[in-house]
Amino acid sequence: MQFTINGETHEVEPDIRASLLDVLREHVGLTGTKKGCDHGQCGACTVLVNGRRINSCLTLAVMHQDDDILTIEGLGSADNLHPMQAAFVKHDGYQCGYCTPGQICSAVGMLDEVKKGWASHVSDRLDSVSLDNDEISERMSGNLCRCSAYPNIVDAISEVSGLTPAKKEAADA
Repeated sequence: MQFTINGETHEVEPDIRASLLDVLREHVGLTGTKKGCDHGQCGACTVLVNGRRINSCLTLAVMHQDDDILTIEGLGSADNLHPMQAAFVKHDGYQCGYCTPGQICSAVGMLDEVKKGWASHVSDRLDSVSLDNDEISERMSGNLCRCSAYPNIVDAISEVSGLTPAKKEAADA
């Protein structure tokens, strides 16, 4: 099978029943994406497929041969961090770091959803979306952090979204 992962073509021959997560980790060697619960409940395995965030443990790799797959390794590098990666570092949006790759990929996908105007369960309106702490928390609820770094994760996402501290305080009021 052939996959486009982080802009590069990869030829692999996994079992056709292999999840996208297992192909990324075991066949391509991209171990940044983590296997947490392997049931789609924790979000540690979140990657972007054609720009949309998905739990890679819940999808068969064979379904994504023609898709553009982006993992944490493809977002940035140690010398050139993606803005979301830099914000997570700045705001200490991690503790043990296990969930961090999935959190970052999910946050990048979530901000794209907001840019497209997609509402969430807590959106006040369906025709325009404003991003505040409640909106960020709801949209990120599929990603668990067992260390409870949630306030720092929200701060990092707020920074990248353009929700400045002054706007954030007003949104919280």
